[in-house]
Amino acid sequence: MKFAHTSALCFVFLALATYQLAAQDGVGVLAYPKPKTVDQVDDYHGVKVADPYRWLEDTDSADTHVWVEEENKLTFGYLEQIPYRKAIRDRMMKLWNFERFTVPQQQGGRYFYQHNNGLQNQNVLLVAESLNAEPRQLLDPNTLSSDGTVALAGEAVTDDGKLMAYGTAASGSDWEEWHVRDVDTGKDLPDLVKWVKFSGASWSKDGKGFYYSRYDEPKGTALRDANYFQKLYYHKLDTAQAEDKLIYERPDNKELGFGGSVTNDGRYLVIFVFQGTSPKNRLYYKDLTKPGSEVVKLLDDFDAQYQFVDNDGPVFWIRTDLDAPRGKLIAIDTRHPEKANWKTVVEQSADKLEDVNVVDNLFLLGYLKDAKTEVRVHDLQGKFLRNVDLPGIGTAAGFGGKRKDKETFYSFTSFISPTTIYRYDPATGKSSIFKQPKVDFDATKYETKQVFYNSEDGTRIPMFLTYKKGLKLDGQNPTLLYAYGGFDISLTPGFSIPTVVWLEMGGIYAQPNLRGGGEYGEDWHLAGTKAKKQNVFDDFIAAAEWLIENKYTSTPKLAIRGGSNGGLLIGAMLTQRPDLFGATLPLVGVMDMLRFQKFTIGWAWTSDYGSSDNADDFKALYAYSPLHNLKPGTKYPPTLIATADHDDRVVPGHSFKFAATMQADQAGTAPVLIRIETKAGHGAGKPISKVIDQTADEWSFVAHNLGMNVTLQ
Repeated sequence: MKFAHTSALCFVFLALATYQLAAQDGVGVLAYPKPKTVDQVDDYHGVKVADPYRWLEDTDSADTHVWVEEENKLTFGYLEQIPYRKAIRDRMMKLWNFERFTVPQQQGGRYFYQHNNGLQNQNVLLVAESLNAEPRQLLDPNTLSSDGTVALAGEAVTDDGKLMAYGTAASGSDWEEWHVRDVDTGKDLPDLVKWVKFSGASWSKDGKGFYYSRYDEPKGTALRDANYFQKLYYHKLDTAQAEDKLIYERPDNKELGFGGSVTNDGRYLVIFVFQGTSPKNRLYYKDLTKPGSEVVKLLDDFDAQYQFVDNDGPVFWIRTDLDAPRGKLIAIDTRHPEKANWKTVVEQSADKLEDVNVVDNLFLLGYLKDAKTEVRVHDLQGKFLRNVDLPGIGTAAGFGGKRKDKETFYSFTSFISPTTIYRYDPATGKSSIFKQPKVDFDATKYETKQVFYNSEDGTRIPMFLTYKKGLKLDGQNPTLLYAYGGFDISLTPGFSIPTVVWLEMGGIYAQPNLRGGGEYGEDWHLAGTKAKKQNVFDDFIAAAEWLIENKYTSTPKLAIRGGSNGGLLIGAMLTQRPDLFGATLPLVGVMDMLRFQKFTIGWAWTSDYGSSDNADDFKALYAYSPLHNLKPGTKYPPTLIATADHDDRVVPGHSFKFAATMQADQAGTAPVLIRIETKAGHGAGKPISKVIDQTADEWSFVAHNLGMNVTLQ
């Protein structure tokens, strides 16, 4: 569910007109579909739990198809009555029409990066022969389907820059197919690798093949079947996938997954071994200079995070949180791997160490300081040299490359600054702009500040607030509160067209950093997991109450939004505090906490959630599971649920059952609707056209139900 999750808004004005609608004007009480119920009752450790809409888990059944059609007809009929819906969509489309680039990677003297000319559904991959040369198109995913629903899922280029392996995913599925393209000709080789999921590719030093991980071909329904027994393979060019060499598997543990990466010197294959979504991992390696060498289990205790950074011959540099919950950099000599021989290169600091890169014989260490990026430069002995001078308070990402490289690239963004790409010279410490977008948005009218508030147990929580300058604290400001709170994922400042539209509509955008995330290290993450998951919900409720107490907004003006694990968060808020919010947007949420582990990769989330198969975990899960805490006769706030028919991460049955139950239980007149996207998945690779349509619908729904004045010019 990293998706990061994963995981914002924008508006300028088009025709002099003002619309103001009361929350329910012109709509009235909705007549919801009345789906059948079944007598399904499950026994969880002696507790009988009914599941009357179990049949909605089968997304392929005729009954489910009928229900989906009825629900979408109701939802879109409602949305079409909102007069400024088209204007919001038009503004969003206009704003989104700006040129964008990704951080370049350099291989064999060539530079590879992605580009979007504005409204292309998918980014186009470009290659340039030098930094200043005119790039040429290498791969355009928009030509792979008529509706932009085939996305580029990953790419890997050989050291000499002559071949590229690339993965594609269709209709938002996590399943990928990998191909190989000749960079000079732009033509594909015959190689095809299928049934890849949660894996990249890494070329051998000679460029004759690449390592990747895959599952066996599913025997049942690919979009619902559980994924177990991932295996690491080597694919040799110009051979069939059936001939791929099995490098490593673990038939004794179906939950283990593997990521193989060849070191920059080509000497080792480093194997990242993970189990579910736990941030803890194992680290193995294989000596590629010795034919037939065995896989060595360097770190096999599953006691901490171990991120391989680079190697100096047999010495591995590794970022870890072992005995350092905020992270440190260590060196392990693989000839003497005993813990007593480990050396600390850079000690743990007061801030969270997110990642480490080695460029020009220098360590570039990326930290989170109260959820904002700070990058520090150290020499190879660990001595601090300087900070990277970033453009402001925001999020920087990138800094990749090889130890011998004399340059690197990074991106920088904030809530009101679009992502700009910079070239960084490690020797001089100077940054220069490589690519800077131009957006039809006046950032000088807005500001961001960070505040801190106390949760129910006194824990200090940070929150970013972005709004138009001159804001009046009168409790009447429409506010969108967005959060995630899980899986060690950090929410940092980032530019988003949907967020900007929301700001231009006069809204406040609020983003708290809840426990369960990774903003302050592993202790912060663990404080929002399993039996402590309620801390996440308490942190969110406290954020809402702080905004109200400090007159930023009020309940009738407060909307909440979250996706995936954040969708679970919004579902829990609906059931725990339906009185606190003016509108809610639970997106692709994990709503059935008793059965999530039974589908696709859901079992992997038990490291954060626990499992209903365990009696103690069941008690905690049942206490907050959104589906199971809906109650008949409750007045729920206006709610627009969203999911997609090809979501094989959080299968749509979660949202289907939640929507059917909530509609049946709703005692008030506020709408409870579900928007079901077709030919889309959990979010990755979603065509821009579909993103614009969905977000415009969300903002229209929220604006209507918060009684907003939407002024368009």
